[in-house]
Amino acid sequence: MPTQSSDPLGNALLDLTTGHRVTTIIYVAAKLGIADLLFEGSKTAAELSRLTDTHERSLLRLMRGLVVLAICTEAADGGFQLTEMGTRLAAKSERSLKPWALFEGEMQRVVAWSGLIESIRTGKTADELAGLGLERFERLAETKNAGVFNQAMVAMTRVALPALLAACDFSGVSTLMDVGGGVGELMNAILEKYRSMRGIVFDLPHCAEGARQNLAAAGVAERAEFIGGSFFESVPRGADAIVLKSILHNWNDERCARILQNCRSALKRGDRLTVIDRILPRKVEPKADHLEAVLSDLSMLRGIGGGERTESEHRELLGESGFRVTRIVPAGRYSLIEATVA
Repeated sequence: MPTQSSDPLGNALLDLTTGHRVTTIIYVAAKLGIADLLFEGSKTAAELSRLTDTHERSLLRLMRGLVVLAICTEAADGGFQLTEMGTRLAAKSERSLKPWALFEGEMQRVVAWSGLIESIRTGKTADELAGLGLERFERLAETKNAGVFNQAMVAMTRVALPALLAACDFSGVSTLMDVGGGVGELMNAILEKYRSMRGIVFDLPHCAEGARQNLAAAGVAERAEFIGGSFFESVPRGADAIVLKSILHNWNDERCARILQNCRSALKRGDRLTVIDRILPRKVEPKADHLEAVLSDLSMLRGIGGGERTESEHRELLGESGFRVTRIVPAGRYSLIEATVA
């Protein structure tokens, strides 16, 4: 019988198949606050067990999982320490991904992905299959998951910010509106860079308190305001440029057209629209960035009914809504698609 090591392709497939276990290990560590406890210094499994009120032997087994995932290291004396990557799982980290780990574990792994086969069979989202209709975000606002979702989006934005700010050029923009801007994380960063700019965060009313708190904490509240509403109904006037980050990929072409037409109505001829989204390669290959885009595409199929788009699909969608694409700039895992009102 061949040994396991004699079948590298089989082993690679096994590793991919058991990927859900990796997600669960990271989620459990985040939920228990393991990285938060290790952020200030090394601790043994016994210490961590006491601090997290968990079974010591079982926690040790979890810690071994974090070691092989390169989130922690184990010293000869049995103390565990965070790796540089592992620090990102701590809430106090400047670019913490703890909220995203909680989001993946509580809202994606079980709820969104467990029924993917039915979405593949029917082309319908989880909500459509359950007969819940289309307005997921309005319903989300009324659940305990609203905070988990908002903080996950903040975490993802923080990771992307260095590349986005390097690629964005908002010079000459007087007032920028972030349509679907959530609790204002992107707007904070842009206003900190462009000191003479004013900003508007436009999103559903349940984001208002969080956005105003974040804008105040960043010291930009005097130059920014939050406006509540639905971009499917209208987009307020008052800005000479609009940014849409991770919005269009949520929705099908028909709903995106409605969003874009409302944005166009809020702008004047020649004003700018910047779409920040992934661009799906026309032909995907087994590469890490291609995998990330495809996984996001499938998540949108299951979740809200949208999807990632190719460059030509982005151009067509914007063109049909009255915008002319002027340039496309890579920015890490995202791309900036800049357009003007035609």
